[in-house]
Amino acid sequence: MGDYAVIRGASYTLAHTPDMVIHDGATQVTERIVNPEGEYLKELPKHLRTYNDVLAYAPNQVYIGNMSSRDLETMEMPWYDKAAAIKDRKGKYGEIMPQDEYYGLMQICDVFDLVVLEAGFAAGVKSKLEGSAMFTEEQIAVLDKNQFTKEQIEALVDEDGACGLYMNNELVGAVKRAHDVDVNLSAHVMLENISSKATSVLSLLHLVRTAGINPEEVDYVIDCAEEACGDMNQRGGGNFAKAAAEIAGLSNATGCDVRGFCAGPAHAILNAAALVKSGTFKNVVVTAGGCTAKLGMNGKSHVEKNMPILEDCLAGFAVLISEDNGVDPIIRSDITGRHKVGTGSSPQAVISSLVTDPLDEAGLSIKDVDKYAPEMQNPDITKPAGAGDVPESNYKMIAALGVKRGDLEKSELGSFITDHGMKGWAPTQGHIPSGVPFMGSCRDMMLEGDISRAMIIGKGSLFLGRMTNLFDGVSFVIEANKGQSSDKSAGAGSGVSETEVRSMIAGALKDFAAGLLAE
Repeated sequence: MGDYAVIRGASYTLAHTPDMVIHDGATQVTERIVNPEGEYLKELPKHLRTYNDVLAYAPNQVYIGNMSSRDLETMEMPWYDKAAAIKDRKGKYGEIMPQDEYYGLMQICDVFDLVVLEAGFAAGVKSKLEGSAMFTEEQIAVLDKNQFTKEQIEALVDEDGACGLYMNNELVGAVKRAHDVDVNLSAHVMLENISSKATSVLSLLHLVRTAGINPEEVDYVIDCAEEACGDMNQRGGGNFAKAAAEIAGLSNATGCDVRGFCAGPAHAILNAAALVKSGTFKNVVVTAGGCTAKLGMNGKSHVEKNMPILEDCLAGFAVLISEDNGVDPIIRSDITGRHKVGTGSSPQAVISSLVTDPLDEAGLSIKDVDKYAPEMQNPDITKPAGAGDVPESNYKMIAALGVKRGDLEKSELGSFITDHGMKGWAPTQGHIPSGVPFMGSCRDMMLEGDISRAMIIGKGSLFLGRMTNLFDGVSFVIEANKGQSSDKSAGAGSGVSETEVRSMIAGALKDFAAGLLAE
């Protein structure tokens, strides 16, 4: 066994769920409570995108691997009013699933008969899924059990506390509650959890394809989504990982859940790499499903600016971490950054702990990393909402610190951001954007010899749980494997004074701080 774990494959998937934006997104659920007759809820349906619109959206095509982030650099913003050059449903890393098929997937993933679909709707979904090679005949046959009429489903929603499932605002199904008293098993929570599980399953199924691995070879699965699976006696006990692995056919795997808000995926990747490097397991998968609460999260800002609702997809991903095979990129688990309890919350302190501190320990300069992947949130979504361009803000801070340290000249600021940064393309699903969306294309770029070193940066806002005001974050370096390409060397530029660089750092602070809160 080699010294490091490698990235053997990655998958990225989206499920287009426009009706769930209206009925299940936290912003909209809250609005129905505090302002049910307000203009926002009346205007919202007019701003929903069609499935074809979602296919033609360039950041979505980047996410599933049909386009590169470099393609976004040639497109003038905003992107939502321009059709992508490629509009395919399936990509190199995954697919964009339409809402009706997704409801069918939810039922396939439901093992407690909580998801019910109207009989005619279920038959139509079954005929579509039968044309897919993703599911077994036994799984698709689950849809045959639906004998519910629309009237019966309406009664479940109106009288028994079920959450409705809609197509074009017409009721076609429901998710029932799992307990009549326990709020942790309410229909709303069950819908959240089954949605997270289903999108994770979709990504796991695509990972088997993209990585070319036998499902039985997977030893361990780590789920790092944002939901809490449990009941009144163990609120967030888990286990999403084994639940999704069961449906995806990973019959030899065990696993657990790792949580860390937006930084969760980076924590999980480090855990996976350590398990493989230690020899405990040979093939570990890190996966996460989507978050229904984040649907339409910035919808008010988008509607006010007469934009389409861009947060209309549930995202998922899966990454396979395996023993060193001498080919795939390695995870340098000895070059890791960490936001410590005593680090502090200033943007400069956060970036220093995650970027410059681990590079210093490894004897590397900022320019020795070819590509940085911090929060890769899509600026088409965040800028109209007042959060700025989150990736760009991170790159500005890294560059400013690079000048302060003498790693690059002040005149190199602009070119550094262009050369070492990327346009953001990830949906704002909380944990999804935080560095991990780059791991698939990073692997490809290293195998092709385009880059030799990258850094994944995961950051989170722990104060969201009301347990601490601390921020959080971990980072790690990925390098091309032995024989693939040599490390790039870069000479350090001459340093400048604290006074000269202070204005550059101050200029980046405002947007960067907004980015930390953009979840």
